[in-house]
Amino acid sequence: MPISEAMSGSEIRATLQALAEQAGVSLAALSRMLGRNEAYLHQFVHRGSPRMLAEGDRRQLAEFFGIAETRLGASVEAGPMLVRRLAVAASAGPGATVDDEVMIGVEALDRQLARRLGLHEGAASVIRVRGDSMAPGLMDGDHLVVDQQDVRPPARGGLYIIRIGEVLMVKRLRAGPEGLVASSDNPAAPPVPQGPITVIGRVVWQMRLPS
Repeated sequence: MPISEAMSGSEIRATLQALAEQAGVSLAALSRMLGRNEAYLHQFVHRGSPRMLAEGDRRQLAEFFGIAETRLGASVEAGPMLVRRLAVAASAGPGATVDDEVMIGVEALDRQLARRLGLHEGAASVIRVRGDSMAPGLMDGDHLVVDQQDVRPPARGGLYIIRIGEVLMVKRLRAGPEGLVASSDNPAAPPVPQGPITVIGRVVWQMRLPS
């Protein structure tokens, strides 16, 4: 990740030194926290070597000081990833008829989380759950982050948004010897509709609003 255009190397070094002084912690102690030799941050601050902080070190320091990574030289790309929130619901019950996919807003995901989830800009969306056939793991009203690039379920299976006919639903999906097999987690749920399965994307994150 490149250094932010808004900050020079000297500004980043001065910021780190000021943060350490304000927190009453030495550069040697911070270096040890990073798993580096004690001279690591002293050389960075006073000699400009290395020229920039490693991404993992920068992230750990930002978390320690409780600041945005951009203050230590991260690109503005380290800000939140904006993910489309769509006006469709993935049924976890009898089935929700698919309407046109209309964006009704955006959700801001922490970019580090988005990176860990393997999400890419423009290839993710948020869809609301309707029904209880995936209970207790998924409940009515939950919001799901969907990776729309992941449309090939493995043999061991996973949670996917799928379409069967004109019904959009969230189901556990696996690749079987004769094709895709969809199932519900709730044993009391009605059978999954029959028909060809179109995979919309894999569920990678679940958000439950407080009741």
